[in-house]
Parts: sequence; C-alpha cells; structure tokens
Amino acid sequence: MAKHRLTRRNTVRGVQLVGLTAALAAAAGTSAISISSTSNATTAPSSSSVNPSLESMTAARIERRQLASRDLSRFDLSLEAATKSSAAQLAAARAAKLSATATLTARRAIALQAAKEAAVAKAAAQAKAAAAAKAAAAAKAAAAPKVVLPTTGYHLTARFGQGGGRWAHNHTGLDFAAPIGTPIVSVMAGEVIQADFEGAYGRQVKVRHADGTVTSYSHMSEFTVSVGDSVAAGDQVGAIGVTGNTTGPHVHFEVLPGGGDPIDPEPWLREHGLNP
Repeated sequence: MAKHRLTRRNTVRGVQLVGLTAALAAAAGTSAISISSTSNATTAPSSSSVNPSLESMTAARIERRQLASRDLSRFDLSLEAATKSSAAQLAAARAAKLSATATLTARRAIALQAAKEAAVAKAAAQAKAAAAAKAAAAAKAAAAPKVVLPTTGYHLTARFGQGGGRWAHNHTGLDFAAPIGTPIVSVMAGEVIQADFEGAYGRQVKVRHADGTVTSYSHMSEFTVSVGDSVAAGDQVGAIGVTGNTTGPHVHFEVLPGGGDPIDPEPWLREHGLNP
C-alpha cells in the first residue's frame, strides 16, 4: 500500500518535471526535448539535450538580424547625411544666386543713375550752347544795323517825283551828292544781281534783299562787287562818280519792291529808322 502511493507520487513528480522542461524549452525557442522518467519511486527524470543544428540555425538567424539591423541603421545614417549635404549645397547655390542677382541689380542701378546724370549734363550743355549762340546772334544783329544809308558825307540834291529838264520824266529816286570816290554801300543784306553800265544810269549795281525788294545804285565811278556776291548791310558795292546822265558826282538811289516799279526811297528809309 505504501509502495503504491510512493510510485504514484513519483509519477506525478515526473509528469510535473516533464511539463516544466517543455515550458522552458518552448520559452527558449527550442523543440524536440526528450524527457523520460522511471516508474519506480527512486528513478529521477532523464537530462534534456538541445539539438546542435537547431541551436546553430537560431544563432545564425539572430546574427543575420543583428547584421541587418546594423546595416539598416548605417543606411539610414548615410541617407540622412546625404540629404543634409544636398540641402546644404542647394542652400549655398540659392544664396550665391541671390548674391549675384543683388550685385547685378546694384550695378544696373549705378549705370542707370550715371546715364541719367550724363543725359542731364548733356541737355544742360546743349541748352547753354544754344543760349550762347542765340545771344551771339542777337548781339551780332544788334551790332550790325539792318538798314543803313547808301553813303556818308552827302547832301540831297534831288528827291523822288521831282521834275526838271535833267530827266526824261519825273525823278525816280533820291540823289546823294558826295565827293568822287566816296564809298557807296548796300543799304541791306542781299545778293548782287547786276553790276554793269546801264545807259543814262552810268555804272549801276542792283542788290536783291531777302524780302524781294531790290535797291539800285547808279552813276558809280567803279564797282567793288560782282554779280552773285552776297553782301551785308553796310558792305561797299562801289564809289561815287559822274558816269551816265549827271551834272555832278552823286549816287542815284532807288527802291523797287519785288523788283518792280520804284517807290519813294525817303519814307521807306524812315520806316526802317533812318532820316536821310
């Protein structure tokens, strides 16, 4: 009776050891553990052993996982470093581009300002030159009279419309008597259109002026101009003489508007500020 109980107790203990060993084997990730127990009360459970090939496979898997984990970590670190380097290069390129743009903008602004200043200076210089030229022209015009008398040191011996036996019809101009050789001048600027001997008028010069008026100078002793010459007011065209139909040295002066019929020179001269 006692022996039967002991056997049963040992059997239960064997079963418990088998279950514990299986649990430990399952927790360690191993399988195929062989456990035996004796049926008698004095027999202890047999020792368990792990399959060497299974242990080697498990270690290899663990090592591969560790290596893979390390490689993945290294890859992540390398990728992160490459990303940071690329971002830094991109930022540097953008900064360089912004700097170059700012420099170009500054240079363009400086060039534009210089161009504006040069244009202003040029315009000012041109305006100054134009004003100086205008002033010079005005001074020259003021210095040179527009209309002058045909000679100097004279006295009038005959007026326009005067009758007498010395002319075939009424007198057509003004006679300015002066010594022979006294200069005769053009009363206004113009072009010489005649310098020739003209019958009763003797040596005669005619000058056409800008407004179309023609002035005539007769009885000269000589010419000092030729046809086509340009003369200014006061330029000599000849000298007092006695050529043609005359009783004494003088210049017969006529005014012919548009080159037509003569008019009275005296009021014409007065209109131009002269009092013969």
